[in-house]
Amino acid sequence: RLPHWGRGPGTDLGEPAPLQPNPVRPVCAQRLAEEERARPLHPGRRLRGHPSPAIPAQSALRRWPEEGHRVLPRRGLALRQPGYRLAPEHRHPAQLNDCLAASTHFLKVAEDYGVDSSRVILAGNEAGGNLAARVCQILASRPGLAKVHAQILLCPVLQAVDFNLPSYQQNRAVPLLFRERAAFYLLQRLTGDASCLGDILEGSHVPMKLRAQYRKWLSVEYLQKEFKARGYKPTSCLSSKEDVCEALGSLTLPECSPLLAEEAVLSLLPKTFILTCEYDVLRDDGLLYKKRLQDQRVPVTWCHLANGFHGIIELFESSWLGFPSGKKGVDDIVSFIKGL
Repeated sequence: RLPHWGRGPGTDLGEPAPLQPNPVRPVCAQRLAEEERARPLHPGRRLRGHPSPAIPAQSALRRWPEEGHRVLPRRGLALRQPGYRLAPEHRHPAQLNDCLAASTHFLKVAEDYGVDSSRVILAGNEAGGNLAARVCQILASRPGLAKVHAQILLCPVLQAVDFNLPSYQQNRAVPLLFRERAAFYLLQRLTGDASCLGDILEGSHVPMKLRAQYRKWLSVEYLQKEFKARGYKPTSCLSSKEDVCEALGSLTLPECSPLLAEEAVLSLLPKTFILTCEYDVLRDDGLLYKKRLQDQRVPVTWCHLANGFHGIIELFESSWLGFPSGKKGVDDIVSFIKGL
């Protein structure tokens, strides 16, 4: 677990404080001219894990070894991976504040590391994808900073409003992330109390007055037919629980659900790579976010692994277990970065 650093979990999302200390892992330490730098945010549902050289962004670049690191040819790509405080000891928005502070600080001092600040990429996997997406949204409209060059979102968690989308129904018991477990992780980082798990799964935490607004962004009609072919039963929650809405109101805000950000925010976002897996409860989060970004004319590169499951990308080049779909995902990540 990381010690306290940056802003505390109860502070707002204003100008981030300096990192004190700065637990940012320099995966590639070389100083490269006009270097492009990726900041991958590690997975772990914000409850476990730590910065690790085994995450997909680093796996994607290992094929070009240079002193054991992954560097793209012709123009170097170096990686810096920030850690963040973990739930339930540190509640939301501690993790977001930490990543925002680290990213803001790095954009300010990138030139000190020999990095072109206009070519920084934000990347995240699973819960890290949620953080990368929201940090990118905040930084896109923040004056006085270099703009993020691109974002890479791998099987990202992008909304906490509807746990009955087709992907949640179809893959509710498919490893490595079950439907109930996905909601449990959200509660752990928000309140540390899972007593409202059933209410979240039913949708009772969403105020009635906001449902029409969210429906226009989370409509199943935006999903292609093939993503409903394995079975989908429309559900509707006829009422909200006032006490649950009050306790869990932040789940419906963009800080927890980047998919629900306003159009004016999304229109400012950079080129985006989104990876989804067919057998993943989070599949439709990525599909719906892709639709929203494309509606705002944000360039989106989409990779869908038809045989993929949640976590498959992390098994790339595993010494004991690997899958062709995972390799395809990594190949597409590499192609996206090379094409920037």
